[in-house]
Amino acid sequence: MTLTLVLLRHGQSLGNAEGVFTGWQDVPLTELGLAQAVRAGELLRDAGLLPDLVHTSLRRRAITTANLALDACDRHWIPVARSWRLNERHYGALQGKDKRRVREQYGDEAFMAWRRSYGVAPPPEEPSGERAPDGGAAPDGVPSARPADEPEGHGEALRDVVVRALPYWTDAIVPDLRSGRVVLVAAHGNSIRALLKYIDHISDEAIAALEIPNGVPLRYDLDEATLEPVARTYLDAVEAERQVAAAALIGR
Repeated sequence: MTLTLVLLRHGQSLGNAEGVFTGWQDVPLTELGLAQAVRAGELLRDAGLLPDLVHTSLRRRAITTANLALDACDRHWIPVARSWRLNERHYGALQGKDKRRVREQYGDEAFMAWRRSYGVAPPPEEPSGERAPDGGAAPDGVPSARPADEPEGHGEALRDVVVRALPYWTDAIVPDLRSGRVVLVAAHGNSIRALLKYIDHISDEAIAALEIPNGVPLRYDLDEATLEPVARTYLDAVEAERQVAAAALIGR
């Protein structure tokens, strides 16, 4: 018997469209991103791959994507769990900055290390007082609405995301999979990369090349006993390939 996991990166966000390091900033989906989220649900419906429960990050782009996708496949009513452990990487001092300008200022080597390496974290952000929900500084006198269980974010390497995501995988997602239910995880490029590094045993070097397309469901069939992947399939392989090719041009 196999267990079914569906991984879904959020649709295109405003940060994606503007070419900035978004990280923990809480940005909305673009019109394209909204359409991608609906299309993701249609792909799930057409494949007969109907989730029984969903896990999301605490960022609105992931939550909105999950909501729209589930509505499109008529699964809007299923149970949901959310955790900061599925949040995107925190990009530290780079958060909110234009990727092209960062590349021009610091050079290709530093840019690629900060964006895609496993072990190199971006520069830490400078302390700025109380935190706001979008990851920036809260205006004077305005209390932060950050969820109580979400810690302060600094600069994270991908390995830091692996460290924080794996306990959630083990303690929350795996038990749901072992119950025999189809589990949807709606999250972000780097939190999904962190999970796949563990699931697929990807090396520290090879993980740099892994790109996750926006809004294309990725189905994993896992061996019930070992949780080793038996099969993996993008529900729209052509669109996934197109986005992966386009990602190589980011920051140029």
